[in-house]
Amino acid sequence: MGLCVLHSRGRLGIEAPPVTVEVQLSGGLPAMSIVGLPEMAVRESKDRVHGALVNNKFQIPNGRVTINLAPADLPKEGGRFDLPIALGTLGAMGQIRTDLLEHYEFIGELALSGALRPIQGVLPIALAARAAGRALILPEANAAEAAIVEGLEVRPAAHLREVCAHLNGAEPLAVQRGDDRFQLRPEYPDLSDVRGQEHGKRGLEIAASGGHSILMVGPPGTGKSMLAMRLPGLLPPLSESEALEAAAIRSVGGRDPFDPARWLERPFRSPHHTASAVALVGGGTHPRPGEISLAHHGVLFLDELPEFDRRVLEVLREPLESGWIDISRAARQVRFPARFQMVAAMNPCPCGYLGDSTGRCHCSTEQVARYRRRLSGPLLDRIDLHVEVLRLEVGQLTGPTPRTTETTAQVRARVMAARERQLARAGKPNAALAPAEIERDCVLDTAGRRLMEQALTRLALSARAYHRILKVARTIADLADAERIDTTHLSEAIGYRRLDRGVKV
Repeated sequence: MGLCVLHSRGRLGIEAPPVTVEVQLSGGLPAMSIVGLPEMAVRESKDRVHGALVNNKFQIPNGRVTINLAPADLPKEGGRFDLPIALGTLGAMGQIRTDLLEHYEFIGELALSGALRPIQGVLPIALAARAAGRALILPEANAAEAAIVEGLEVRPAAHLREVCAHLNGAEPLAVQRGDDRFQLRPEYPDLSDVRGQEHGKRGLEIAASGGHSILMVGPPGTGKSMLAMRLPGLLPPLSESEALEAAAIRSVGGRDPFDPARWLERPFRSPHHTASAVALVGGGTHPRPGEISLAHHGVLFLDELPEFDRRVLEVLREPLESGWIDISRAARQVRFPARFQMVAAMNPCPCGYLGDSTGRCHCSTEQVARYRRRLSGPLLDRIDLHVEVLRLEVGQLTGPTPRTTETTAQVRARVMAARERQLARAGKPNAALAPAEIERDCVLDTAGRRLMEQALTRLALSARAYHRILKVARTIADLADAERIDTTHLSEAIGYRRLDRGVKV
């Protein structure tokens, strides 16, 4: 009778809780059982492990094998426990040395040939292994992703035999080194590619400086999507902790292959307007992050905003305020971070040409009102900037690029200077200021209070809209390097509440 204990990691949201793999051999008829709340893929592990051991000429247990995945109340899923189960079986039989097992965590799915196949969600595992002070042995295909985590000893393997040779001291596994290509500054589309639209560019600059949400309104083909795609390039670079947090979400998301070379990029997500509420905020039997979490520390672009199902859009209200989303199921509750910057675009009317100089729009007032009512007041309240993006004149479109056109780098320099002022003053972007911090940092003079009172009366603004105007005005003042908010800054901020006026764009 033998017992072998190894360390591995499960998955719970974007966390990688520790899982202790205990393998015990005992007398009786040959059988293998797995306990510890395993799902079907984990229960099938015994067949993959048996095939891998047989095909690599390892001795097979001739008695009962009990595999306990602790803690027992944590659901276990996927094929990630194949490698530690196989090693535990070999260790319990004395076919590999067990004195080094305490220093490693093991993860990986086994093919019947013994080859190691990659798994999803390696980055949270790597972060947790570093925090635990252990090295990580994992499939070769996952090594580049795990090597992003500095200070972690990553030892990739392509086959079960290689791991056994390493543990027996016959042939040590090489340590994976971080690739310098993965540390390069990300490249984003340049703002100078967008002709004209100075009002839209100004709105983007303010949004980037203070972390504000923005809604662009204008006819089709005026550059709304082009502007939105250039917002990530205007934002300050991600810190290492922010980049790792955002990359960990993408690692477990499972929707797109994780690219380690792009881990420093700010996420840019643009779901189609047919997306469901679950696709947007996350969910499923085994909860997965949705688009708002995949856009964490980045940009969520919602094009054709009124075309989204209204019930889908309403689920954005709480995450826009809190920066996280709770997914509750009968067996578990998972919290995903969702501190994203929302950029939305819409046409001014159903046909898209309301206010166009060609006069091609024939939508009635009722049609326009019905179209606008697809967006609820509470949702619009949470969008800081409403920016008009008009159709370009022919000369602006066909003529040479003006020399005054600014590049992304030029605008980003102003954005970063304004963001540094905010961090020095409050430790956070203006969009994240709490009510007490707004009272402290967004003080108005007498003229500013009179102007604000007039705007509140004429536009019938809510208390939330009032606070958001103050935060936008504070950002405009920061861009101007002004100590206090004056009426010029406040007037511009009020001008960005266009859809609160109840008039045609």
